[in-house]
Amino acid sequence: MSLLSEKLGRYDLPQQYMARGIYPYFREITSHQDTEVTIDGRKVLMFGSNAYTGLTYDRRIIDASARALEKYGTGCAGSRFLNGTLDIHVQLEKELAAFMGKEDCLCFSTGFTVNEGVIPQLVGRGDYIICDDRDHASIVDGRRLSFATALKYKHNDMEDLEKQLAKCEPDAVKLIVVDGVFSMEGDLAPLPELVRLKKKYNASLYVDEAHGLGVFGREGRGVCDHFGVSDDVDIVMGTFSKSLASLGGFVAADFKIINYLRHSARSYIFQASMTPAATAATLEALHIVRSEPQRQRNLWDVTNYALKRFREAGFEIGQTESPIIPLYVHDVDKTFEVTARAFREGVFINPVIPPACAPQDTLVRFALMATHTREQVDRGIDILLRVFRELDIIP
Repeated sequence: MSLLSEKLGRYDLPQQYMARGIYPYFREITSHQDTEVTIDGRKVLMFGSNAYTGLTYDRRIIDASARALEKYGTGCAGSRFLNGTLDIHVQLEKELAAFMGKEDCLCFSTGFTVNEGVIPQLVGRGDYIICDDRDHASIVDGRRLSFATALKYKHNDMEDLEKQLAKCEPDAVKLIVVDGVFSMEGDLAPLPELVRLKKKYNASLYVDEAHGLGVFGREGRGVCDHFGVSDDVDIVMGTFSKSLASLGGFVAADFKIINYLRHSARSYIFQASMTPAATAATLEALHIVRSEPQRQRNLWDVTNYALKRFREAGFEIGQTESPIIPLYVHDVDKTFEVTARAFREGVFINPVIPPACAPQDTLVRFALMATHTREQVDRGIDILLRVFRELDIIP
């Protein structure tokens, strides 16, 4: 056995949870992503998905993807920088730029590699990058790859953000990077205050709209549009794997920024381009989201209903203002136990433990789609209420 295998072989925490029957990861789904999925031959209510618009099995998107597969093949066999640019890539970028109210846009093969590749190129030595301490892992990794001075502020604490900005050299480039919707807690960044501080300290603002697109704003344009600050946000990124029912991501900004990134972002110029099928699926999903506002209305109807029921039942759900509803447990073992017991009773939820949250803030994440019904929500909440009471998490 090599030294490496010997060292890594000492990691056996997953096996410990497997032996207890409460290991919660890699559950094999054998059906399409929907409000109910099939696992181990039985139907389970799906409250662990990011498919907020409920479009992952829409026939129009499947057909658009199939047509692209037939026309262009399975892949581009290269990066966008070289041989991997298709006309539908360019079309998608133009439509997304217009949708987000920006001059230009770049599409990447995954949302994670947007933040990982873009952030290090925006700021370097002598610059500053300032992040919320609950920003997504992709933002954290992008920050780590940058040579800029990194500063963090307490979650949504604008007084602390101002303290960090005051530390910066006045004439240096200062980039504030924040999630529009925080993916585990479901709360929103206070974008109007962020814009105010950005202007006061001559900084730039980068907003991750991964969980805002399709959910907030006019036609699902996101949290920036929801707050009416799109023109004051310098850079916006988003993903296609959630509301847009595909795979990939984008960054949108003014022409000067995008022109620079197009020729420097390593995860763009050295990564294979989005597959034709994924690109066509994203385009069709974008058209559907814009033309069917009832999806957004349905999502908010079922979200507001669930929020009211969880609060009335005595769950601790924090400051969420979105279809992401955290159910706080405050104990790693109990968080896994809740997930396992709920699953046995037919409810799929996701556990959130460190490093996705602080050790004292463990939770299970209950997420909604536009296609969920109130009856499904009631069934899910009734089961979770019973499980939480059995484990003495709530009275």
